Amino acid sequence: MDREPATTFSLEGLFKQVSAQKLPPVDTWHPDFCGDIDMRIKSDGTWYYMGTPITRARMVKLFSTVLRKDSDGKTYLVTPVEKIGIIVDDAPFVAVTVDRVADAENQVLAFQTNVGDTVLAGPAHPIRVEINEKTAEPRPYIRVRGNLDALISRTVFYELVEMAQHHETKSGSELSIASGGAVFSLGTWCAN
Repeated sequence: MDREPATTFSLEGLFKQVSAQKLPPVDTWHPDFCGDIDMRIKSDGTWYYMGTPITRARMVKLFSTVLRKDSDGKTYLVTPVEKIGIIVDDAPFVAVTVDRVADAENQVLAFQTNVGDTVLAGPAHPIRVEINEKTAEPRPYIRVRGNLDALISRTVFYELVEMAQHHETKSGSELSIASGGAVFSLGTWCAN
C-alpha cells in the first residue's frame, strides 16, 4: 500500500532536513549518577512522571533530547551536571509514520517518531525485527541515535511489509526492504 507522503521530499532536501536536527551532545557528557526518578516511558510512547502522563508535547520533546542508553542497559536523562535513571518499558520512541523517498539510484525510508524526529533508515539507523517467543509476533525497531530505538508502530510495519520484496530461500520465505544502501529483513517463515 503506497500512500502519498504528507510532504514531497527530494533525497537531497531530506538529508539536509535530518542533518539540521540539533541535539545536545549527551554522549560526551559524563556527570555523576544522581539516582533514579519516578519517570517511565510506556511501550506506546507515553511519558509518565510519578504515575501521571506528561501531556505537554514540548516537555516530552525536551526530555527526549537528553536521553541516553548506556552499556549497563539502563536509560538516563543526562545533562552536563547530572545523570538520572528512568524506566523505559520497551523503546523510548515510537515510529509513527514512514515515507519512501527515491531518486533514480537510491531509496530511503524516512521515519517520523512520536517526538518529531526524522530518522533515515540505513547502515547508521538499521531496522531490525525481534520475534516474541511466546506469541511469535514481530516487534520491529529502528535505531534512532546512540543506543536508543523506536518501536515501529503496527500500522507503519504493515506499510513496510507492503513495500517489501519477497524472496524464496532454502528455509522458507523472507521479506526484505532496502533503504540508504542497506537491506533489512522484515522476517522469515517456513514454507508449508
